[in-house]
Order: sequence, then structure tokens, then C-alpha cells
Amino acid sequence: MNSNEPITLARDVEGTVVPAGTKVTLQKGETAYITQSLGGSYTVIVNGNMFRIAGKDSDALGIEVAAQPVATGASTPKTPLELEQEAWSQMKTCYDPEIPVNIVDLGLVYDCALSPLPGGGGHRADIKITLTAPGCGMGPALAQDVQNKLLSIEGIDEANVEVVFEPQWNQAMMSEAAKLQLGMM
Repeated sequence: MNSNEPITLARDVEGTVVPAGTKVTLQKGETAYITQSLGGSYTVIVNGNMFRIAGKDSDALGIEVAAQPVATGASTPKTPLELEQEAWSQMKTCYDPEIPVNIVDLGLVYDCALSPLPGGGGHRADIKITLTAPGCGMGPALAQDVQNKLLSIEGIDEANVEVVFEPQWNQAMMSEAAKLQLGMM
């Protein structure tokens, strides 16, 4: 959802300044324009500045908060391969707030390793991600987004997401689909 229509913030809401990564409170009554709504979060422009607003706060934008799926506990345990595939699928729902392409297709996920937790319960996911620019302050926000999505997977009980800068990201790391979507092919 991109909108040229102004939205009046319905309540005070926490936003993250893009690309600095600083948390701020946007005030009720301020005018916002949604520039991106992908992966359950929103990128908005308020007073000429860009902010990321979490999906749980979408009501401040006048958008109904999406219901979170509830685990029933009745499902069949997943194999490690199935868990890894689901982890990659979940990471594909994480987006850079400035680029309308998921972080997997952007080439920002460098590693995804799953290991069983001691005692036979669940798995731990160890993920390495990078950023399109080393100076970008959105690393903690993206890492938290990835961690939250991974922990929503039944069978993953721990998730460690590390932001790394080696090797340095470049456009060649993008998938062909990402390059096509961004008009680079």
C-alpha cells in the first residue's frame, strides 16, 4: 500500500527514523504518507522525514492491526529441512524500509543455521545478515524483525540474529527477481 493521500495519526506512535535507526515518538494529529507497507511494517513520511512503524501499531495509521496466528500445538514436528525452509520463507517477509524487496532477495541474509536445543526440545536459529550500507542505523530494527519472524515458527525456540559486514554487500548479491523488480535488468 502506497498512498499519496495524507493520513492523520490517530494516536502517538513509536517510529524508527530511516536510515538512522533512532526511535522517536510521532505525535497524534501529525500528517503521514505511507510509502511502503510490506512484511507487516509501514514506512511513512512525516514532516519530510522517513520513519518505520511496526505492524502492531498500524491502528495509529487508521489500519486494523492484523491478527497474529495462534499455534495449536497439535501439529506434527517438522524435520530440520522443513524448519530451515520455513525460516527462509519467514525471512522473505522482512523488508528493507527503503527498498520494496525482501531481505533474502536483496542478498542481505548471509547464513541460516539451525541446531537442535539440548534435551530434544526445539531448535535454535543462528542467522547472519548484513545491510546495504555499513552506516545504516536500521540494523537493530531489521535484526529484531528477523528474530520475531523466526520465533513465530513452531519448532524454533531460540533465534540469534547477528549483523555482519564481511563480505561487504553489493548489488551483485541480489537475486535476478530483485534486480528485475528494481528495474536493474
